[in-house]
Amino acid sequence: MVEQNIWVKWMQHGTVSVPKILLEKYTKIGLNEKELIVLLHVQSFIEQGERFPTPELLATRMTALVEECSSLLGNLCQRGFLSLENHWDEHGIMYEFYSMEPLWLKLYQLIKYEEQQQDEQQKETDDGQLYQRFEAEFSRPLSPIEAETLSMWLDEDGHKTELIIAALREAVVSGKLNFRYIDRILFEWKRNGVQTLQQAKAYGEKFRKHQTKTKSTDQERLKSNAYPSFNWLES
Repeated sequence: MVEQNIWVKWMQHGTVSVPKILLEKYTKIGLNEKELIVLLHVQSFIEQGERFPTPELLATRMTALVEECSSLLGNLCQRGFLSLENHWDEHGIMYEFYSMEPLWLKLYQLIKYEEQQQDEQQKETDDGQLYQRFEAEFSRPLSPIEAETLSMWLDEDGHKTELIIAALREAVVSGKLNFRYIDRILFEWKRNGVQTLQQAKAYGEKFRKHQTKTKSTDQERLKSNAYPSFNWLES
């Protein structure tokens, strides 16, 4: 019964809500262990309704002296991990309280930056593989003009890597392996709102069916069946 009462008291005392990512990333945003503990205590006090824990109050929970707790709080505010806010109640009395928003904002900015870095690294990898794919299909290194064209497709025209590869594949199948032909394919896809591989496939199939219907000679029909594509330069 005594143990049960202790357990109930523990549960009634509550818990501190701490994002796991804070424990994983606190050193990357410039915090040390003592500063992290201070912030956790501040968060704990805020959740308990004490929105302005004083250095004296913090010192009751820490091995740090009051002077050090005061210095830590001031330093955290100065470096943008805590903010001291003012509020006036209905009687016009001002009171101060700590806000943890600057800390969460720093975490958000770090995560966003890391995601951007990952995206850039992935883009560099994808671009490198794209160049290699073109050089493999052309069986030679790309010329400076061809390399610049490939960069323009990606950066200026905004074509997706997967669609550029699909256009390359279409040119290979058509037996017209040149940049002008590939550029025409990409232009037609973009003009007609093609944004995915599935849409590109459906768009090509529609034109192939149209081409098959308009062929007038047996030779042209055989050629259409042999090469499951159409002449994008004549479309």
